Amino acid sequence: MGSGQVTDWQGKNVTVAGLGVSGIPAAKVLHGLGANVTVVNDGDDDRARAQAAELEALGVTVRLGDGATLPDGTELVVTAPGWKPDKPLFEAARAAGVEIWGDVELAWRLRGPDAAPWLAVTGTNGKTTTVQMLAAILRAAGLRTAAVGNIGVSLLDAVLGEEPYDVLAVELSSYQLHWAPSLRAHSAAVLNLAPDHLDWHGSMEAYAADKGRVYEGNRVACVYNVADKATEDLVREADVEEGCRAVGFTLGTPGPSQLGVVEGILVDRAFVENRHKNAQELAEVSDVTPPAPHNIANALAAAALARAFGVPPQAVRDGLRAFTPDAHRIAHVADVDGVAYVDDSKATNTHAAEASLAAYESIVWIAGGLAKGAEFEELVAKSAPRLRGAVLMGADRALIREALARHAPEVPVVDLERTDTGAMLAAVQEARRLAQPGDTVLLAPACASMDMFANYNQRGDAFAAAVRELGAGA
Repeated sequence: MGSGQVTDWQGKNVTVAGLGVSGIPAAKVLHGLGANVTVVNDGDDDRARAQAAELEALGVTVRLGDGATLPDGTELVVTAPGWKPDKPLFEAARAAGVEIWGDVELAWRLRGPDAAPWLAVTGTNGKTTTVQMLAAILRAAGLRTAAVGNIGVSLLDAVLGEEPYDVLAVELSSYQLHWAPSLRAHSAAVLNLAPDHLDWHGSMEAYAADKGRVYEGNRVACVYNVADKATEDLVREADVEEGCRAVGFTLGTPGPSQLGVVEGILVDRAFVENRHKNAQELAEVSDVTPPAPHNIANALAAAALARAFGVPPQAVRDGLRAFTPDAHRIAHVADVDGVAYVDDSKATNTHAAEASLAAYESIVWIAGGLAKGAEFEELVAKSAPRLRGAVLMGADRALIREALARHAPEVPVVDLERTDTGAMLAAVQEARRLAQPGDTVLLAPACASMDMFANYNQRGDAFAAAVRELGAGA
């Protein structure tokens, strides 16, 4: 099928791998373009059957319970991003010389000739917040935009919608980038790199390489994190368009071609005339909510991408002021008896938890859940001086307990065996017992939630409800 635009889908035999958030819209769009679509799915449960019935009513073929066999005559595979590259379906496609696209690649190929450019964001943590900040800044500049990709508007809807956008703020996961070989963003940022999803990618090197794909073909700026050398290395390795620049962001004083912080002001020394001498004030640290260090970094990355697109300084400030973070991301729930209670249930890995712990001076830490193969030595060693106490819960809490015993033996630890619905209230009550006025009780689990909760949202909600119960009885 070759690279570039595919203009004639009529009669093309396309196999869509996986029902779900990306598979169903892809199947509908391709069917609407005249392709012969077959959806294959490993699962065959009630939900899958209901989804299959909806697609079959449109004329799409659905094959449940067999996601391994390549349907005869397949000319293209479009996969859900979560399907691992070593699945037999993909082995068969590669052996047959059939291209494999993800939903992002499909959206990229379906863009019209006057399509909006993409400003792309990836990284282990902070993607969603940064993309939402970027969209807020672009809107403040009067541009028609949307936060798309893993969040908000579906990418397919965004590129096929009736009303054209001026520019899109696109969140991309390592999975999506793996399956998007021809994507070429206007400018892109890799926020940070830490071990994550290694079971999917196979190695840290493969994970980093997939993240680095976001820089391929950038036209104006490759934005990297000065504090994370691995992100700068990816810029060096990228094949970009002539004139594209490396632009760093730092929480310190910026050098030329960087954005950074000077005396509480976010400043730009990249997109100004004579950047060796001049700096442009963009916003104050207090314009960022919450003003935690890692969130200031997110704001600087968003500002860099917006400035690469030509947005004026005032729009950066106005956009950051207008932005409010999603729930469960360093959300202040309440103060009870002089102690702050903060919900960062979204900190589902050690890298995110480390950033969260770095935002407070004296912490009673509520942590634990499913570790997904993570190690906690470095996290605990770095955070030990800030810890007043720790309350551990969930399936893999012993791993954190052992790291605390090694690196913070003086920190009191409460080990909760409970996994019932009252466990979070018990955790909050134990944290209250350990905390003193001026402390922060921080839910930053460093683990996934699925051992005890449906998702991190439900875990955060349980924490907030427990804190409110404390407050009511205070």
